[in-house]
Amino acid sequence: MTDKIILRIQTPNGTRRLEVQLKSSLRRLFEDVHACLELDTYNFRLFKDRLKREELISSSKCIESANLRHGDMLYLSEESGAMSDSSSKKKFDQIRQNNKTPSMHKEDEVDLQLYKLDGKIQRKRDDKMCRHTSKGCCVHCSALEPWDETYLKDQKIKHLSFHSYIRKLTSGVDRGKFVALEDLNCKIKPGCRDHLPWPKGICSKCQPSAITLNRQSYRHVDNIMFENILIVERFLNYWRCSGHQRMGLLYGNYEIHPEVPLGIRARVMAIYEPPQESSRDYIKILEDPNQSDVDEVSNALGIRCVGWIFTDLLTDDAALGTVKQTRGIDTYFLSAQECILAGNLQNSHPNASKHSSTGFFGSKFSTVCVTGDSKKQVHMEGYAVSAQCMALVRDNCLLPTKDAPELGYIRESSDKQYVPDVYYKEKDVYGNEVQRLGRPLPVEYLLVDIPASTPVHQLHTFTAREDKGHFPIENRFLDGHIQDFTALSNYLSKWNSNEFIEAVSDFHLLIYLYRMDMLPLRSEMSLLFEAIKTKDTNLALKFKTKEVWCTLEQLISASVQHDVSAQSLSSTLVADTDDWVCNHCTFLNTRSGSQTCDICNLPRN
Repeated sequence: MTDKIILRIQTPNGTRRLEVQLKSSLRRLFEDVHACLELDTYNFRLFKDRLKREELISSSKCIESANLRHGDMLYLSEESGAMSDSSSKKKFDQIRQNNKTPSMHKEDEVDLQLYKLDGKIQRKRDDKMCRHTSKGCCVHCSALEPWDETYLKDQKIKHLSFHSYIRKLTSGVDRGKFVALEDLNCKIKPGCRDHLPWPKGICSKCQPSAITLNRQSYRHVDNIMFENILIVERFLNYWRCSGHQRMGLLYGNYEIHPEVPLGIRARVMAIYEPPQESSRDYIKILEDPNQSDVDEVSNALGIRCVGWIFTDLLTDDAALGTVKQTRGIDTYFLSAQECILAGNLQNSHPNASKHSSTGFFGSKFSTVCVTGDSKKQVHMEGYAVSAQCMALVRDNCLLPTKDAPELGYIRESSDKQYVPDVYYKEKDVYGNEVQRLGRPLPVEYLLVDIPASTPVHQLHTFTAREDKGHFPIENRFLDGHIQDFTALSNYLSKWNSNEFIEAVSDFHLLIYLYRMDMLPLRSEMSLLFEAIKTKDTNLALKFKTKEVWCTLEQLISASVQHDVSAQSLSSTLVADTDDWVCNHCTFLNTRSGSQTCDICNLPRN
């Protein structure tokens, strides 16, 4: 549960939204309301119900103790002079005229761009059907709406884009005046005073309704594009070296997807690998003490976390490089446990939307599974869980099963938690549609497919040169994959001074430099981040002249010279001794001046 919630404050002049901390005091709530509404005095009272029977008292108690939840409405009762200032009413009138999104929940830039597009699907004149001139228009060549089913079917587009879905809802006579996107509620509504608290009592007013799962017709992200194949290959190298599975976070941006009407594409530029334990059969994600540093670096570079990726690969034939197909229509696409994890991640990355009363609806956060396909080749599949699944996970209603990964289980009500009935529809052997209780529940009802691929023409936001090697990826405890000063020296020493911006344009390197304790680079790296973000070579060279970077270069130079001297000394010591190791059978020969091995009789060199 998040520490921040949104409360709605209803007043005689309108409704305002206020973001508060659950751990802050009720006294602070009154102060925030006073500041938010620009009141002249504190001569007002707050109530939890419209009949003004449950009053909130200003005290040092925390807001959480008042049983306030995200999206709850508080009713303000004004005393004489509390809201006499006409500026408050003007403020509310202005808010009504603006969009419905609270100012603290700014929508993504890609959403703002899509709002400006009409989304119409343009068609050319049909020579067979059209009977008008080239300047005319008829039903056979007029533009189609972005949700046109025939067009989507012809183009093999399985789901509506989210903005097409919104346009469809707002296309009626009322222009979507009464459209409101609301999340499912699986919990008992608080504040009911007609009965004792659960489990001793419940009524129809506070009891959540039964839920029937439907396959989601839209998706927030229509395509996941990895900028180049090297991003995925570097991620898969861990599995190739160890045979263990791996998980990573996808960092990139959202952009308009031109192949889907009003579509959105997640563009992946790098994969960050958090601390984890893994084997051939499982992955355990550990708490990451450096996540805040990673987010600061990504924000400075103008990118964000857009999804997560994990492997489920089993070698079939090592000589041919094939892998086993363990997922598919006959088994499962995502397990119930993976759906629950995806739901948690999507809930922690909500999508800001002006069409929701809470300011959020759904999520653009995506899931990518790397597994074997029907041809036994490594293959990527993208998914997202539905808004219904997010609500079930958020309210702790969905559980995994023990022996069947393709099945989930709806938790049963207990003394501590009431759980509504969850149903799904399927066809019986006679083709009739029947409704079944979700115990167990096929998780395919919770999934939304998202294509995942790489472009034909590779893109490179970060460095991708094989001839220079790569800086090791974080949290890999394998030989040759450790991030340390030696690895830093070896990597940077391969680049010329005129290749500086290309050398440091590595997401994993930047995180390592940002976290270095040896030198205070953190406070000086804003210039470097801006240079990489804008591809400005002059800015990068300006950073290169800073004292802290010059000091680092001197340390690297000294380290390289020390390694060369140590290698030379080692070679000299080996040459001066009479003992030598056979390159063929590894036997240690001690016979002075011997040029052949005493065991295998093969030559020394």
